[in-house]
Amino acid sequence: MANPFETWALDREIVLVKLLNHPRDKVFAAWMDPKALAEWYGPAGFEIENHEADIREGGIWRFDMVGVFEGRKQRFANLMRFLEIVPNERIVMDHGTPEPNDPDRFRVTVTFDEQADGKTVLTLRQLHPSPERRRFVIGFGAVEYGLQTLDGLAAWLDG
Repeated sequence: MANPFETWALDREIVLVKLLNHPRDKVFAAWMDPKALAEWYGPAGFEIENHEADIREGGIWRFDMVGVFEGRKQRFANLMRFLEIVPNERIVMDHGTPEPNDPDRFRVTVTFDEQADGKTVLTLRQLHPSPERRRFVIGFGAVEYGLQTLDGLAAWLDG
C-alpha cells in the first residue's frame, strides 16, 4: 500500500472516547496551547518535555515523553505534524518519531462534540499503517495509555 492513510480501515483503527465536563471550546483550547499540552498529555507517570511547538495547520510539535517504563527511566521522542485544524471541531495529525519517513507513524483524528448540557464528547481515532502494527501497539498497552492521557486531560480541565 503506497499511502496507508489514504483510506480508513477498521482493522487498523483504535478509537478512544471520553466525556468531559467542559464546553468544547475549552477542551479544544487545551490542545492548542503547548504549555497546557505539556501539563496533561501522556500516560500517567510520564512527563512531557517540549522541544518545538508550532501548533497550527502545517506546524509540528516535537517533544519527549519521559518516565519509568519496563522498570527503568526512559525517554521517548515524539513528533506530531498537524495536517488539519478546524477550531472547536477537529484536529488531524500524524504522530510518530522525529525520524523522517517513520514507518510506524499513525494518523490521529480528534473530534470535539458538544452535548446539549455543555459537556464535550472527545473522540480520538488512531489509524495505524497496518493491522499488524495496530495489534502490536494494543499489545504493549496503547489503549490503556491513551485512556490515561484522556484522563489527564479531564483532570487538567477540572483543576
